[in-house]
Amino acid sequence: MPLFATPVLSLKASLLDEAKTGIIAEYKRKSPSKGVINDKATVTDVTTAYTQYGASGISVLTDTDFFGGHLNDLLAATVNHIPLLRKDFMIDEYQVIQAKAYGAAVILLIAACLTPPEVKQLAGIAKSIGLEVLLEIHNEEELEHICNDIDMVGVNNRNLKTFEVDISTSLQLIQQIPTNKLAVTESGISNIDTIVTLRKAGFKGFLIGEEFHETARPCDCFCRFCSTT
Repeated sequence: MPLFATPVLSLKASLLDEAKTGIIAEYKRKSPSKGVINDKATVTDVTTAYTQYGASGISVLTDTDFFGGHLNDLLAATVNHIPLLRKDFMIDEYQVIQAKAYGAAVILLIAACLTPPEVKQLAGIAKSIGLEVLLEIHNEEELEHICNDIDMVGVNNRNLKTFEVDISTSLQLIQQIPTNKLAVTESGISNIDTIVTLRKAGFKGFLIGEEFHETARPCDCFCRFCSTT
């Protein structure tokens, strides 16, 4: 476990830092909805540029089957002094321990894949070893998965059944997220006007992935995006 004893950075604190963009920039090769997005750009080059241009955090897909990722991608991204989110389908304690060992500061728990007791158990394990927890929800029913050990609640604007994206999902659910849980919005953020709207609604974090990777050089796209924020 190469990095288990390494001090963990706080994504929550980074998102609240007004000197940064609030963007959690994602590294991904493909997705279930679009197939291969970009399998040329290297994780080191992309995540280093994200860091240099003001990202508040970096999300790294480690799922192989659906996203073409690997734990070694997470490890490669640790060259940057920035909080890393392991984005995967987390279902057991081993994955939580593994995330910290490979340099993650935050784990993602997806409410659609877990019961409320399972979320509570995995979040408790994460907190016990110094990791932060981002809970992803998609609808009002999944709000019941929020528990004390959740640090951030992410609203995914993508419908898991149709893959359609609608930011009104975030605008509707933000009113019901506890005020002591930092709110993050995910998917469908393609321009600065959308960020402005979501920030005014109360969101502090903005997870963006495909928007950057649909170009040959994701780092350049991220730079242009940030220059307008």
